[in-house]
Amino acid sequence: MTKAHKETNQKQFLLTRRLKIEGLGEAQWDDLIYELNHHPCVDLSERRPNNTLYVSYDGTHWSIDQLLELIDAQGGRLKTGWWTRRKLAWYRFTDDNTRANATHEPFCCSKIPPTKK
Repeated sequence: MTKAHKETNQKQFLLTRRLKIEGLGEAQWDDLIYELNHHPCVDLSERRPNNTLYVSYDGTHWSIDQLLELIDAQGGRLKTGWWTRRKLAWYRFTDDNTRANATHEPFCCSKIPPTKK
């Protein structure tokens, strides 16, 4: 059975993130998951094995940096390493790309592109 998406989120702009989190106790994990699941831009969040945070959010209204601020507020931090830095760079790029695509106004390909005024 598939999960119903929140009404506020646009399905075509949902982004999925998987992050390894360190420094959180059981109660802090519960608080973080509760806070994320009740955030209007987050569609789904859950804790996976090996302290992996799985989050799906609306990329037009939220970003990975806001997610990291929320994790820091709970006392957690990302696992350090080359792969984590690489994933964060990719996540930031796709966040920016998603926001740009959401505001883009398409034009017909058989017409001349609109000129800037």
